[in-house]
Amino acid sequence: MLTTDLINEARERITPRIHRTPVVTSRQFNEVAGKEVFFKCENLQRAGAFKIRGATNKIRSLSDEEKRRGIVAFSSGNHAQAVALAGREAGVRVLVAMPDDAPKAKVAATRDYGAEIIFYDRLNEDRQKFAMDLAERERLVMVPPYDDYLILAGQATCGIEMLEEVPDLDCVLAPCSGGGLFAGVATAARAINPRIRCFPVEPASADDTRQSFVKGERVAIPPPPTIADGLRVQIPGELTFPIVQQLAEDVLTVTEEEIIETLRFVLTRMKLLVETSGVTAAAAVMFKKLPPDVKRVGVVLSGGNIDPDLLAKLIA
Repeated sequence: MLTTDLINEARERITPRIHRTPVVTSRQFNEVAGKEVFFKCENLQRAGAFKIRGATNKIRSLSDEEKRRGIVAFSSGNHAQAVALAGREAGVRVLVAMPDDAPKAKVAATRDYGAEIIFYDRLNEDRQKFAMDLAERERLVMVPPYDDYLILAGQATCGIEMLEEVPDLDCVLAPCSGGGLFAGVATAARAINPRIRCFPVEPASADDTRQSFVKGERVAIPPPPTIADGLRVQIPGELTFPIVQQLAEDVLTVTEEEIIETLRFVLTRMKLLVETSGVTAAAAVMFKKLPPDVKRVGVVLSGGNIDPDLLAKLIA
């Protein structure tokens, strides 16, 4: 289970190897949203996203024998980069399965960190099975993007840091793909403040978590056509979904237009470079998706690894 002890162990293990990212505010954003909003800037994290937390914790927990074998991961970008960097620093071989339509900037960064990349067809191949076949064939250790308690414990350290900076929040929001970031942040936040309200956020066109939350069981969707490339998971995680069920008050969704408009605002008004996936939770606040009685809001800006060509199109 994702326990406080596991989270504290993760924090001790990874603190020397990650950034303690800042929490920032914006008067202009507050005026637009009608809330007092505090942004946890994981877009300024090592490898450009929160993923380095979980990847570092998992890889640093491996046995010497597992490290000698090497590791494999599957990811559209941020987890790939995090595993590549954490693996390089731990001195292990890293193989990453990436979709053939992954953002070029994320592919390049993953290679630059020293990982070997094998591409798969996102529309016709199951990414987890593809990676598992690689792991079995080459006797590699799987480092999953979210369905692992060591990964979740690493992501939870983001929530601890945010609540240490701003302990009197009414609620926390995090982008939701497989659910690892939300599960970790919400678990940590509730351990510090049992009354805090928690909301995962995903694109309306990639709402597997919302559908699952409403139905009460994991629901699979077709490959989602969202601009938020890091949130294209088709079904919530086996380990993360029960935590979402337990801790989420509701699952919020935002449109593609709301994501783009929020990205532009955060870039031009707040001077923060955040990717489309990373800005979804902020979009839910900016476009007033929260209950009206919520006043002080913690938002995770989960990553900043946006392709320059895409960014140019979005701000044109």
